Amino acid sequence: MGLIGIRIFEGIRMKFTKTGLSGLIVIDVERVEDERGFFGRCWCVEEFKREGLSTQMSQCSISFNLQSGTLRGLHYQDQPHSETKLLRCTRGAIFDVLLDLRPQSPTFKNWESFELSEDNCRMLYVPAGLAHGFITVKPNSEVFYQIDKPYVPEAARGVRWNDPEFSIAWPFEPKSISTRDSSYPDFTT
Repeated sequence: MGLIGIRIFEGIRMKFTKTGLSGLIVIDVERVEDERGFFGRCWCVEEFKREGLSTQMSQCSISFNLQSGTLRGLHYQDQPHSETKLLRCTRGAIFDVLLDLRPQSPTFKNWESFELSEDNCRMLYVPAGLAHGFITVKPNSEVFYQIDKPYVPEAARGVRWNDPEFSIAWPFEPKSISTRDSSYPDFTT
């Protein structure tokens, strides 16, 4: 690659967009496209620092889901093990939901949803204290997570996907959901 190609790639940035939930950031990849496809940046310590976001990621995880209509969540880790996550759908497509469970937050008990797909390469920066869940909208969907703290099984918590306290507008009823995810009790503060 000549110097012109290097200069083009040096100018690639990610686009950080605040959402309605405090601390939740949508990150879009800036693509440089040509006849081969595209190139884009999906992680840069300097850009994350500039945005005031955590750059400490201690583990990565993958969720693979065979069929459309698979619902996972809504999950979170209890204090002091709350996790900050960076996630994206690397294969297929999901309807992703984030729910603010931080009692001191101005957006406590509010939720937002996003479509993440292999096509849009969109990422979400999820601050600690938000519950996360999704339903697959395509078969063979895969979600890739970067997480800032090690998982602690004893701190694992969840809220039910259809809890009336939140009235989350899922696009359709799940076809597949774990017993654990479908049997969380009603939320109480």
